[in-house]
Parts: sequence; structure tokens; C-alpha cells
Amino acid sequence: MSVFEPFEDAAEVDDLTERLEDSDPSVRSIAVIELGDTADPAAVPLLLSALKDAAPEVRLQAAKALEAFDGADVAAGLAAALADGDAPVAEAAAVSLTELKDPAAAPALLPFAESDKPFVRAAVFRGMKELRNPVVLRTALAATEDTESQVRVQAVGVIGYLKSDEALPALILATRDDAAEVRRAAVGALAFSKSARATEALMDGLDDAEWQVREIAAETMGKTSLADGIDKLMAAMDDDYWQVRVQAARSLGKLKAVRAIPIIAPALEHSISNLRKDAAAALGEIAHPDGLPYLERAADDIDPDVRKNVRWAIGQIRAA
Repeated sequence: MSVFEPFEDAAEVDDLTERLEDSDPSVRSIAVIELGDTADPAAVPLLLSALKDAAPEVRLQAAKALEAFDGADVAAGLAAALADGDAPVAEAAAVSLTELKDPAAAPALLPFAESDKPFVRAAVFRGMKELRNPVVLRTALAATEDTESQVRVQAVGVIGYLKSDEALPALILATRDDAAEVRRAAVGALAFSKSARATEALMDGLDDAEWQVREIAAETMGKTSLADGIDKLMAAMDDDYWQVRVQAARSLGKLKAVRAIPIIAPALEHSISNLRKDAAAALGEIAHPDGLPYLERAADDIDPDVRKNVRWAIGQIRAA
């Protein structure tokens, strides 16, 4: 995006307004781009008007330009554009929605969460995430039962950002959703909770049929800082997928699980260098002398990143 240049005077506004009414769509498109580059709030009404232009190329530029702005009017305009008949316009509006940062914009999005179009519902919830406005919680909770998995995924994401204990039962239920992408989102969203129910759901996630769910479950367990799942994480170090083992090693390191050292150590000899690197880092996080012999044997690893982590880990242990 260009460097923002606010309007200098009323004449500039008049000029751009006049160009927005030009018969040539390319002229109108360039005017829209220049409006967006100003990042001046005075441009918002003009951009919202351009979002309804007869030419899809003009609407596309307006949808893109509005990502630089915030407010309820912008939120409502972009949400309405999600139903645009031109797919690139709708996609651009969806992307711009995710750039909203003002929590006060959230109520303007709520009516669009009831759209009959799954794409619109999903995009609206995706835009709600970083707003972190509790006013959307009830709507997001209801959407965890939406018929479309793409909507349920985004609704779970909204709930995860809100970190509400009230939403915990819905999140736990979502960890058993038929769609793997919903289960994955729900497991990740549980990072805020330190309850026994959440821990149980995360441990169940380590047994999920889909490795991506197991991966995020292993990662999330490290974020909860709870030691209850150490045995399950140790078992995950034998997962068929190295990506799951990487996250299990990281979490065991964060949990400083001394008894996991003999379980993590064999990963220092794995053919995947990323796993060797994270195994070394995990032993450094645990910083217990029992890990030193394993690390010393890995000091000449062929991968420089692994060697770097091994040296760091050895230093952590010797400094402890």
C-alpha cells in the first residue's frame, strides 16, 4: 500500500469526487485507489459509495481500499459486499474485514452472521475475531452448530479470541465435531483454559484420527502450562507424523518434564532435521543434567541449525 497522504484541501476532495463520477471505469478505479492512499476518514463515504459502483473493477478497488479504515460503517459496508456477485470483490471484502481493529465495529457485523450464504457467515465471523467484543459471543456460540463446517471453524475462532469460560462447553463439544478443521480450531482455542475438562479434551485430541488435530493438541498443551498431560505428550513422541512429535517435544520442554528426557532424546537422531532441532531445544528448556549426554553426542550434527540448538541447550544445562 502507498504511503498515506491525507487530503490537503477541499479542492482535492472535489477533484476525486468528480473523477468517481467519470464514465470511464478505469478513471473511477484510479480515483478509488488514490482515496484509499489518503487513509483520511473523509474518504470513507466516497469509498462506501464506490463499493456499489456498476463496474466490478471499481468495487474491487473500493473493497481493497477500505482495509485501511475502521468503524461500524466500514464494517457494515464490507459485510454487505460479501454478497457481491463478482467473486473477487467478495473475496477482497472478506480480506479487508479481517483488518478491522475497533471492537465497536462488531455490532454492525452481527446482522450479517444470519446471512443465507455460508461464505458470508464465515467471512463475518473471521472479521469478528480480532475485535474481541463480547457482544458477539452468543451469536458465535450459536454458530458452532451451523450446518456448514467453514462457518463453525470461524465461529470457534471468535470464541477462542474471547477466552470466555462461558464458552468452554461449546468448545469442548466442538473438539468432537465431524469436521477435522473444526476439531483443530476448537483444540487450539482451548489454550486459555486451565480446567480439568479442557485438559481432558486436549488429551483426547492427541488420539484424534487426523494428525493435524493431534499436532495442534500437542502444541496447545504446552500453552496451558498444566502437567496433567505429560504422559500423553510423551506417548505423542512416538506419533507417526514428525510434525506431531515436534509439537510434543516443544510442549514437554515448556512443561520442563524431566522424566520425558529419555523419550525426547531419541528424536536427536531422527532423519528430519526440524525434529532434531526441536528435541535439542526441548532438552535445553528442561535444563536438567540428565539431558547432557544426549546433547553432547549430537554436537556434531550435520545441520547447522541443529548444532546451534544443541550448543544453546548445553549452555542452559550448565548454567542451571
